Amino acid sequence: MKTLKIGSAMAALVVLAACVTINIYFPAAQAEEAAERIVDDILGKEKQQQQEERDKGENKSSSLNNSLFRVIASGALELLIPSAQAAQPDFNASSPAVRKLQASMKSRNSALTPHYNSGAIGFTRDAMIAVHDAAAIPLKERNKVQGLISSENSDRSALYRAIADANGHPEWEPEIRATFARTWVEKASGGWWYQNAQGGWVQK
Repeated sequence: MKTLKIGSAMAALVVLAACVTINIYFPAAQAEEAAERIVDDILGKEKQQQQEERDKGENKSSSLNNSLFRVIASGALELLIPSAQAAQPDFNASSPAVRKLQASMKSRNSALTPHYNSGAIGFTRDAMIAVHDAAAIPLKERNKVQGLISSENSDRSALYRAIADANGHPEWEPEIRATFARTWVEKASGGWWYQNAQGGWVQK
């Protein structure tokens, strides 16, 4: 009976180790937090989430049983996962390239916002922007708006790549892009347009 229990416990730890390995490969929670900070800064949003995140942090404090399990499991996982592999990258990591791109997008946002508000442009499902309603753009401004869209998309692609590079994992770029795609929509103001997963336009 004891052998069976030990075997079951080891099997559970192996499954847990596999799950941890996936999380280590791409730390989604850290990526989401970084994306929220960057998008908030670019869109000029107030940092209203600070208190919410503080409350969320308090709620995340585990119960005694969960804490004990993590302490025990972490010791076992150290045997299963090498320390070098367990070290997670710091998504607060920045670089001159990231800072420059973020500043460029922030300064451009004031010119883009009226077109978000009018429904002329919106967020695409691949974390870029595109024309949603060309009729909402005055004829004399269309070339200017197209130029803004082109510059913004160039910076966005470069930003996702630069964040991946800053963390030493260029292969993470697709996951970072997907994270930003969700974050742009979450941070969009009411009435703005975005593409759903199927590519259809939806008004927030």
